[in-house]
Amino acid sequence: MDTQSPPSTLVIDRTTVLSLFAALSVLIIAYAASLRLLHASTTIKFRILFIWHLFDSLIHFTFEGSFLYNCFFTYTSVPHASDYPHPASLTSPSVYFMGDADRLYGSQYGTSPTAKLWQEYAKADKRWGGADLTVVSLELLTVFGAGPLAAYICELIRRRDGGGKLWFWASVLATGELYGGKRSALQADYREH
Repeated sequence: MDTQSPPSTLVIDRTTVLSLFAALSVLIIAYAASLRLLHASTTIKFRILFIWHLFDSLIHFTFEGSFLYNCFFTYTSVPHASDYPHPASLTSPSVYFMGDADRLYGSQYGTSPTAKLWQEYAKADKRWGGADLTVVSLELLTVFGAGPLAAYICELIRRRDGGGKLWFWASVLATGELYGGKRSALQADYREH
């Protein structure tokens, strides 16, 4: 009996490899920073917490910050028509991202390396290719809230302030990250139905 497996849809191209390399580079930078900034007697638990939170902070600032940059500054012009399917039209009629009915915003209209990264991500979830209002609102929170908070947690670890402040803010950040991830996933499920 000859059984053939279905053809794979997995495509590993240059953008995929560069994106994964960029994420790995951020992890290596976080590890190197832990060696440079933390005292030699820092326990493995605190070293891992430092590496994780610095990685988290750098991802929020660089990767997710680049998503916001593409949402606000990368666009294509379109002819204005009341029936044109604008990405923000899921909210209500005549609502346009940045208030401009003649432009579509998002990474899918860019050619920069960060636009290419988000175009790759958008292959799995198309909201990341445009300026989806839910994703933009969540990313504003992560870039300007979670990123600085993760950096602050790193500073508490570096100062060897392992008391209540560290655990309180680490718990707040972890709860926010879980909520944001779940919120993003729920919105994707809602749109598919």
